[in-house]
Amino acid sequence: MDEPDYKEVVPIAAKKAPIFWAILKRLFFPLTFVYLEIVFHLYMDLNMQYMGMIIPFAVSMGLFFSLLTIWFSPKLNVLFAGILTVVICIVFCVEMICKIVLQQYYQLFSVASTATQNKLTDYTDAVITGIAKNIPGLLLLLVPIAFMLFLGRKIYRGNSYRILTGIVILFSAIIIHITGFFMLEIPWEGDFTPKALYEMDTNIEDQVEQLGLINMLRLDVKHSLFGVKKNLTTDFASVPSYNIGADNEVIISNIEDNAASHDTTQVVETLTPALDSSADIGKSASGIVNPSADIVDTSPNIMDIDFDSLIASAPNDDAKWLGQYFKSMTPTKKNEYTGMFKGYNVIFITAEGFSKYLIDKDRTPTLYKLANEGFVFNNYYTPLHYTSTSGGEFQNMVGLYPKNGNPISMKETGEQHTGLPFTLGNQLSALGYFSIGFHNNGNMYGRNLSHPNLGYDWKQGGEGFTMETNSYGNNVWPQSDLYLMEQTVDQYINQDKFNVYYVTVSGHMPYNFKGDAMAIRNKDMVADLPYSEETKAYIAANYELEKALTYLVNKLEEAGKADKTLIVLSPDHIPYFNVNILEELSGKTFGGDNIEALKESDVNFDVYRNSLIIWSESMEEPVTVDKICGQIDILPTVSNLLGLQYDSRLLTGSDILSTSSPLVIFSSSSWLTDLGLYNRYTELFTPASGVSLTQDQTNKYVDIMKKVVNNKLEASVLIVEQNYYNSIFRNATESQEEK
Repeated sequence: MDEPDYKEVVPIAAKKAPIFWAILKRLFFPLTFVYLEIVFHLYMDLNMQYMGMIIPFAVSMGLFFSLLTIWFSPKLNVLFAGILTVVICIVFCVEMICKIVLQQYYQLFSVASTATQNKLTDYTDAVITGIAKNIPGLLLLLVPIAFMLFLGRKIYRGNSYRILTGIVILFSAIIIHITGFFMLEIPWEGDFTPKALYEMDTNIEDQVEQLGLINMLRLDVKHSLFGVKKNLTTDFASVPSYNIGADNEVIISNIEDNAASHDTTQVVETLTPALDSSADIGKSASGIVNPSADIVDTSPNIMDIDFDSLIASAPNDDAKWLGQYFKSMTPTKKNEYTGMFKGYNVIFITAEGFSKYLIDKDRTPTLYKLANEGFVFNNYYTPLHYTSTSGGEFQNMVGLYPKNGNPISMKETGEQHTGLPFTLGNQLSALGYFSIGFHNNGNMYGRNLSHPNLGYDWKQGGEGFTMETNSYGNNVWPQSDLYLMEQTVDQYINQDKFNVYYVTVSGHMPYNFKGDAMAIRNKDMVADLPYSEETKAYIAANYELEKALTYLVNKLEEAGKADKTLIVLSPDHIPYFNVNILEELSGKTFGGDNIEALKESDVNFDVYRNSLIIWSESMEEPVTVDKICGQIDILPTVSNLLGLQYDSRLLTGSDILSTSSPLVIFSSSSWLTDLGLYNRYTELFTPASGVSLTQDQTNKYVDIMKKVVNNKLEASVLIVEQNYYNSIFRNATESQEEK
């Protein structure tokens, strides 16, 4: 037995029950984990009804940590326990700030891989602001460290009965962990239950709320090492469509796939809405004010794909499910806009932190022109998905939803060289276009690998693009979008056909007149505006994008190419760290006191309304589109406008200009269609203005749509994981060779 290095006073109770006392002293970590989970949930305004589920797992993990601190001398045990306590508390603090600043929690592996590559200094001011605003919460999370500093030596005094204590602790941890498993079997209500979340490697916010932060992190390690079992259903469904029948009846059509035979069955529900005169549903099925057109090709946008062969030769159940799913999908049809811009040059811009509320006829005339003289999308949404910018880019460019968890979808496609044949870069490069892309910042989210894989000759800060510097020789932050255009336009404008992609950065948070170089540069422009300093700074920073677009359009006109160039612009996401700015600019309220947390359980989803620009100088009149749509729909829409060959069944989004039924899926799996909004947290469906449904009709519609949403999200993930596009077109090539 090790000799203690100081005199130990043993309580009378300890003399009577020494083993009990030795074990009792090891409750510090179980109590610490329970304390941290409770404080974290209370401060982050998470649902406390799941605490009974969280505590067993927290205690079990705490006992495991206690087991690690009994085998050495008292001094080493205290030191080791102190280090573990600091690490645990810091993890909780970091996750709090990540959620507050970046609107997401991070899994262990995603944090490590992302942090090592990303320029996290870009978020320094936002992190400092986040810390300053949440000092009380952070201090509460650091309490266990203070406790260990003052009482650690007493807790770990002595070192008797190590083996017996270790056995008891290990046995207790196992029993309590098993108790947690029994808790999973409780018939919890909701679309996502603790049991379902325990088996998932997505829906990280729900895992934290229902299973606890520590359990989420532990499950990430488990799933990263051993994989995750997917529960895929073959109960496929297509998005229901509708039209106005006689006597103002709404006829909803749904094509469901029979799970057993995969035969397609037509199911029709007749709904009688209380239509008002302003209801948009009285318009055409696509919600578009269409120009007059001659005979239009309305054949489906599909390719010759033998899904039966793909299903039969599938290497695993996931690939087989994808084949069955895509075979069941109803393709969108070509329309009067198919090939409208065939042969045009393309410039696609993902605008950092952009909002429609920035656009002003006098203040931003070029943005106003592009947004109002091309296609005008009145119901365009940019939902915030995992990893914000990277998730937004993934929707914009790939036409799929990003995985709601680790690994980061866009980053993964670059690292694995995932086949993505439908991206504009790959489609147009195959047609002989000069395809090049630029970002006026250093490498983040692995773009050095992902964007060349998207089909672009990729140039970014330090890698083909020289960043703007100040008088001290340091890189300006954020970089200027105008400078970006000035340095790059001449690299492609004289090409016969060019396809260009930009990721801007001038609109990056935080917004102030202290460290934001673009806001400072344009401060005079906003000096007289009736807004707060933060809102003025946001407008000033984004004015650099206005100047960049003005420069770009002028250069195109000078080169005589403006009428043969299609400009597409979409935000990556809203300024999610500063929703108060959007409220001030719009004059609307998007939530309660906790709106900056963007909790979709209590948020006005109109906060995600935005602008999608699709414009060419060749358009003589604007085309108004009232159809609900989102970022996921950009790729199929632009592909159809360019007359490109693609298969509409293989993309999660759909051509906005087709007669397909609209759908926008939010990160919480809440969703919006032309018939109404479903809030996944409340499990309530709110019909759109002018739509009146019976409870039975609502239940049927919601049930169908839940399947649609789940399958679209699952398919998006599996396409990347299985490299499914490669399987399709490799098989097609082999079949042609055999013929």
